Amino acid sequence: MTRPYADVIGDPIAQSKSPLIHGFWLDRLGIIGGYERCHVLTEALDSYFADRRADHAWRGCNVTMPHKQAVMPLLDRISPEAERIGAVNTVVARDSALEGHNTDGVGFIEPLLPLIADKTRRFAYLVGSGGAARAIADALTEHGFTLSSFSRDPAKADREIGRYIPDKGLLFGMEALHGGPLARISGGADRINVLVNASPLGMAGFAPLDIAADDLAGDLVVYDIVTHPVDTPLLSAARAQGLRTIDGLAMLIGQAAAAFEKFFGQPPPREHDAELRAILTT
Repeated sequence: MTRPYADVIGDPIAQSKSPLIHGFWLDRLGIIGGYERCHVLTEALDSYFADRRADHAWRGCNVTMPHKQAVMPLLDRISPEAERIGAVNTVVARDSALEGHNTDGVGFIEPLLPLIADKTRRFAYLVGSGGAARAIADALTEHGFTLSSFSRDPAKADREIGRYIPDKGLLFGMEALHGGPLARISGGADRINVLVNASPLGMAGFAPLDIAADDLAGDLVVYDIVTHPVDTPLLSAARAQGLRTIDGLAMLIGQAAAAFEKFFGQPPPREHDAELRAILTT
């Protein structure tokens, strides 16, 4: 029997944790299959997909930078969420066709679902305006959040995620993080407030997000999608204020889980998440 497999493509690709995650799940489920890294240059995308289309063992691929938009014209079908976001991070081989999906939003929103179940007033304060921010903005608005944006370039934020923010008065520069909307938010049993860092600030090699602990006052859930390091300065400051926090591994594992089920036909064993997290942070 041919061994089914999927892979992850990008340029560069050595940093991807996806093979570790998918390999862990394949092993726990006893599935005879594989998941590999594949370094693909932009100019080689055509030949990559031509080769994979001819390989009946191939179940699809995850797509990382810089290919999330470049792959779209090469696919046969694009899912509604990927169309809205304007990017594909998962390609599934199905019925001799290639389908493009985006699981980033699903992965992002997963840890928030238990927190919003009884909240009718939902507000999110989103830092960043890149591709990850688009997927996150899409997921938040699909779940009834009102968004505010904080970006070094509000005009760029308007272009990238403005369609999710009809009130243009909620497009702020980064300076508004100081003594601005976050410090003045209101609480309430029916309200949830979520601060999301979807920028590289706080990532190894980047400056931390410039926000003082006092500006994290209020009833905030602080969510930082950075995964290196997992415990960012922002999350540490939020915990010191007694705030709830969600780290980047939550989104990473969640988006991978949605892709895994598409590739291998069954959900991954999420009861082992704690063990997987330990491996990813070793």
